[in-house]
Amino acid sequence: MIRGDVLLAGFLLSATALALLVGFSRAVTRSRSGKVLAFVALFLFPALALGEGFSAHMERAQSTAFCLSCHVMENHGRSLWADDSGYLAAAHFQNNRVPRDRACYTCHTDYAMFGGIRSKMRGLRHLYVHYLGTEPPPEQIKLYEPYNNRECLHCHDGGRKFLERSAHTRTPDAIPQMRSNALSCLSSRCHDTVHDVASLADATFWKAPQ
Repeated sequence: MIRGDVLLAGFLLSATALALLVGFSRAVTRSRSGKVLAFVALFLFPALALGEGFSAHMERAQSTAFCLSCHVMENHGRSLWADDSGYLAAAHFQNNRVPRDRACYTCHTDYAMFGGIRSKMRGLRHLYVHYLGTEPPPEQIKLYEPYNNRECLHCHDGGRKFLERSAHTRTPDAIPQMRSNALSCLSSRCHDTVHDVASLADATFWKAPQ
């Protein structure tokens, strides 16, 4: 991320310097080499800066800090520290089952700009609501579609604990149903408590030792 910021700053400074040179010394563009310089200053470097900036911000958007930077998501961030193993997100976060610096993105890989066209359109709607609309209360934030088991299985499937867990082997078709998304990992009496932000007022929180 730091490397991306440095490259972006370099492109912007170079583009600004060349644009000023062309702007204040119009005689430069009379020669063929001057025209090439003007093209680089006014088109090529800005395009490179735009591309590098987009890449850097997409990378940053995958970070947990970015996801929780919106105040409407603060309680979802607090739920990661709930001192209750029943909180699925907290259990994964606190035990490093997901990278802490990309915890949100690891479990929501199809969210907003990272998903398909429909997800991207929803992401644009979120921007509109955030800046121009009325944000919903945190406890009313819901997934647009049922959670896809793919997000769980890309880490857990094939693992011994997953394959041998009694709840997964109670019936011979349980794991195949999970793999086909016919049986949700978030089904009632399975892993149905994920963030549960509505109950955080009564929760206690774990503080990691320094």
